[in-house]
Amino acid sequence: MLALRGALIGLAAACWAAGALVAACGSAWAHDFWIEPSTFRPGPGTAVAVGLRVGENFIGDPVPRTASLIDRFFVRQAGEEQAVGGADNIDPAGFLRADGRATALVGYTGGGSYIELPADRFTAYLRQYGLDGIVAERERLGESAQPGRECFYRYAKSLLAGARADPAVTRPLGFTYEVVPDADPTTGGPGPVRGHVLFQGRPVAGAVVTAHLQGQPAMRLATRSDAQGAFAFPLPQGGVWLIRSVHMVRAGTLAHWLHHRDWESHWASLTFDWPGPAGLAGAQP
Repeated sequence: MLALRGALIGLAAACWAAGALVAACGSAWAHDFWIEPSTFRPGPGTAVAVGLRVGENFIGDPVPRTASLIDRFFVRQAGEEQAVGGADNIDPAGFLRADGRATALVGYTGGGSYIELPADRFTAYLRQYGLDGIVAERERLGESAQPGRECFYRYAKSLLAGARADPAVTRPLGFTYEVVPDADPTTGGPGPVRGHVLFQGRPVAGAVVTAHLQGQPAMRLATRSDAQGAFAFPLPQGGVWLIRSVHMVRAGTLAHWLHHRDWESHWASLTFDWPGPAGLAGAQP
């Protein structure tokens, strides 16, 4: 019992330390997070630098590698999974060598960082990301005038096109929250880009999903997932796209007691180079 009590005290202290760091950095910590490789179409044997970015509208700042915040950072290619190596406090956050024979998937999970915002800023942030259900829940609980206290978690994917499509990229990775494409979007083709959003492996209905085109911050498409968690974007042109979504849930009793947080937000993203309806002929470097 004493050992358990000591462990809980240590865990609470660690979260408060992380909370102090994040609070000092401001609300930018809770903005979109994605993977931005040095190339989305590497040839066989190409060395790829893997950057992490945080920002809005697909315009972001580099996020140096911080081992203490990484749960998983890996690449799946040629039927195998390998860790993405790198050095702490360095951007790019990692490096890999592309197989090139089929589409590879780079994945990242991490976070668990604490943030607290004044009530008005928290409400504005919730509305910005389409989390109107949380606004209503805070009103129902009489918390609208209270600061917003949350821990946020990040789940990012990026697709590196190869010589052929790989159906493996359409399978869930088991992330707590993730964007899963229905088909490999790196091959292009007619029709919209379709996918699903899953929370703990289950479809999320009514989630706001947005798509952003790199280099064109005004190009922003938005939709809500249907009852099966499905979404579709009729992308207007080829290029590098970011699809992202955020899902927020009430923190459990233990998390509330230990870490003094009320909400947990889960940020999912997917980046890829979509060649356009003409296929690879429309690909961009």
